[in-house]
Amino acid sequence: MTTITIPRLPAGRALRLGGARVVNEVRAYFRQGDSVFFTFLFPLVMLTIFSTAFSDQSFGTDDTGADVSAAAYYLPGMLAAGLLLSGLQNLAIDIATERSDGTLKRLAGTPLPVVSYFIGKIGQVLVTGILQAALLLLVARFVFDIALPTEPEKWLTFAWVFLLGVITCAFLGIALSALPRSGRSASAVVIPIVLVLQFISGVYLQFNQLPEWMQNVAGLFPLKWMAQGMRAVFLPDSFAVQEQNGAWELGMVALALLIWLVVGLVGRRLTFRWIRKDA
Repeated sequence: MTTITIPRLPAGRALRLGGARVVNEVRAYFRQGDSVFFTFLFPLVMLTIFSTAFSDQSFGTDDTGADVSAAAYYLPGMLAAGLLLSGLQNLAIDIATERSDGTLKRLAGTPLPVVSYFIGKIGQVLVTGILQAALLLLVARFVFDIALPTEPEKWLTFAWVFLLGVITCAFLGIALSALPRSGRSASAVVIPIVLVLQFISGVYLQFNQLPEWMQNVAGLFPLKWMAQGMRAVFLPDSFAVQEQNGAWELGMVALALLIWLVVGLVGRRLTFRWIRKDA
């Protein structure tokens, strides 16, 4: 077997190559209609469906006694789901497909460092995640007339939950890309995992109405904590009592996401290969 030796590049050049790949990855992403719909527009579509279907239902009242609409209630969950879709689902399927169609094998024969490849992928997730969140917030404000937070500390919480969540999901997606044995099976392997997590983590169903054992299972995974962090930003503080432990627990949100970030980093290190050994 021929061993491919890739020369070590200076850090500055590796970063420049990574930046160039971010641009290429974003362009390629928006050229794929299925990726745009199922990862970029899907949360917006689901927000529209739930907001319309439950438009005559109140999900509680805010601090002024006004009803919290379905759109306002489901917005935090859709923002969290968007991070999971853009990061974990998109990268897991995309990298598995690139490994299957020979793209990674061709890149292995170039001077491109692995770190530049990852910068490109994570940068693409960050850019598309920001655009997706901005679109959701604009639609929420101007189409569904949702009053967005005005307190700076709320937006600070949103910023760190978003950033930590999107990076964590990106690394988990890279690690999970080793699970499908081919590009054809990638969607069949990854999408059911993502769907189950959304249903048990308070994205589509009210989390406090789920059985306790299901809430406990959801608490083992990052989406539950991302959704809880987003609810802390966009729902009235009185809604904190509906959480499993009766509080927003932002410290636990940060800890859980940091733990999963480490899991993703370790998983990436152990599982990522330019070429599958069993290929």
